[in-house]
Amino acid sequence: MAFADYEVVISRDAMTVYGFLMDGMNNSLWRSGIRSISLRSGLRGHKGALYQQTINGPGGRPIAADFQITEARPGAEVRFAVVAGPARPTGGYYLSTEGQTTRLRFALEYHPKGLQKLMNGMIQKTMESEVAQLEQLKTVMESRSVV
Repeated sequence: MAFADYEVVISRDAMTVYGFLMDGMNNSLWRSGIRSISLRSGLRGHKGALYQQTINGPGGRPIAADFQITEARPGAEVRFAVVAGPARPTGGYYLSTEGQTTRLRFALEYHPKGLQKLMNGMIQKTMESEVAQLEQLKTVMESRSVV
């Protein structure tokens, strides 16, 4: 099993951060390696929304990484599952209010099967890099004007 998590404190209220995270179309604003993303089904920003996403894979080749919002608790939690592609981790964003700020934790979990178990070290490093992109989310969120 591979697991990675990362935390940041964002100078925005939890509902603002939650709203940004619930809209999967915002991923390309803070995550590197996204080639394309679109809403495939469901309502944008709602539980059940399915996003078709293509990311850069090894050697820069395109890889499907479609994901679906599986759980949503306003201002507290957003969970998702990757439903297309060679690796299908599950993950979540966990929010807690700290005064005028929000503590945000991003966690990813993956259970490799078959020959993928031999690549667990590489998978672990990739997941650690992925969750560390929360620093970019913090930068994007704090540079946006509050509506």
